[in-house]
Amino acid sequence: MNSAPFAARMATVLSALLVGFVSSHLAAEESEKVTVKAGDRIVFLGDSITAGGVRPDGYVTLIKQELAKQQLDPAVEIFGAGISGNKVPDLQKRLERDVLSKKPTIVFIYIGINDVWHSESGRGTSKENFEAGLKDIIQRIRDAGAKVVLCTASVIGEKHDGSNKLDKMLDEYCDVSRAVAQETKVQMLDLRKVFLEHSKANNSGNKEAGILTSDRVHLNAAGNQFVAHQMLGALGVQVQKTGLLRHVVLFKFKSDVTKEQVQEVVDAFGQLPKKIAEIKGYEAGTDVSVEGKSEGFTHGFVVTFADEKGRDVYLPHPAHGEFVKLVGPRIDKVLVFDYWTKD
Repeated sequence: MNSAPFAARMATVLSALLVGFVSSHLAAEESEKVTVKAGDRIVFLGDSITAGGVRPDGYVTLIKQELAKQQLDPAVEIFGAGISGNKVPDLQKRLERDVLSKKPTIVFIYIGINDVWHSESGRGTSKENFEAGLKDIIQRIRDAGAKVVLCTASVIGEKHDGSNKLDKMLDEYCDVSRAVAQETKVQMLDLRKVFLEHSKANNSGNKEAGILTSDRVHLNAAGNQFVAHQMLGALGVQVQKTGLLRHVVLFKFKSDVTKEQVQEVVDAFGQLPKKIAEIKGYEAGTDVSVEGKSEGFTHGFVVTFADEKGRDVYLPHPAHGEFVKLVGPRIDKVLVFDYWTKD
């Protein structure tokens, strides 16, 4: 066998791979990065999710409160520009009135749910118009001197196995948003990706709603906190928490699960602190309430972390994954509630 042609072909392949690697990294480096600074004017542009974001527990309000703690001078101004039912074409029509007139320096575009969801009634947005509309909005915002953070749509159903009715279509539209962000070199916040990751780690029952949404789409309190955290991260803001993070888990076992199987679950949960160093405290017990309001939940567990990073290690940790596999088939319902302790 003549090795010269083979060597030449390999050199060509390696060269192509190197060019692709360098090109992709240069493209990433060319994307504009957004960092909040004193005096910024931030507009959150979107649909009903963003309209709800200005409520007292909404993500826009939570971001405003966190930025106020940064004590920037002059302070950052926050504007919510969400309207229920809006799609990309609607944002194009009202961009001047609701966004550009505010003289923003940063604009978050969080859109796409209705462009997909309304397709069920024939009122959706074609992928071509979705793409062209996003590019138009981005260009007009840039022409006004502001930077853009483009978000993918989050969820229409929280099942994490691809079985939500509109998952395929939603993923296709999110791919369009990703491609637009790459082409226009704006910062991408991939909410679709982080929502799915969160559901895989926290939605052991593969429920349609109740994890980060109240109705498969609109954010509940946890969802608003989650989105606020993601957007603050996109702004380069490190959220400082005080106290300890408590992770409370309640189990209601299926009626045919034996006492031995229940004890196996309890024992397995109790082994996790030995396997995951980020667990700083652990307690477990059975319900002894006399009020009769336990709703069938019999076993409670409290896992303590020093911070969110500890919980972020815990949830996808292989040891926790094995535990979820063990407990999943035996559980009728699970309730998870996290909170911060005070100093």
